[in-house]
Amino acid sequence: MASKGTAALQAMIEDATVDAYGDDEQLTVLFTMIEEHLAVPFPTTVLGVEVTVRKIDLTADTIVAICTRGHHRQRIDLLDLPIPTPPPDGAAWIDAYRHWAGR
Repeated sequence: MASKGTAALQAMIEDATVDAYGDDEQLTVLFTMIEEHLAVPFPTTVLGVEVTVRKIDLTADTIVAICTRGHHRQRIDLLDLPIPTPPPDGAAWIDAYRHWAGR
C-alpha cells in the first residue's frame, strides 16, 4: 500500500524524528507531521460503510482518525484505517507512520 518506497519512508521518518528521543517523542512528531500535511476531511470506507475522516488525534499510545457518518462518530486506529484511492494529499505520512510502527 505504500505510496513511497521503503527507503523514502525511512528517510521521511529519520528527518522528522531526528531530535526525538524514545518512542513517545517519535510518535508525537509523526502525529504532528500527519496533522500538518494530511488533507482532511476525506472519505473512506470502514467495514463497508462510507465515512468521513474529519481529523487526526493522538492518544496515549497511537494515532487515530476521527471518522463520522451522519451523527455518529468513531475513532479508528490510523494503522487500521483504509486509505481511499486516490489517497488524500499528505497520505505518505500515514505510510511513514505505518512503516515506523512495523506495519
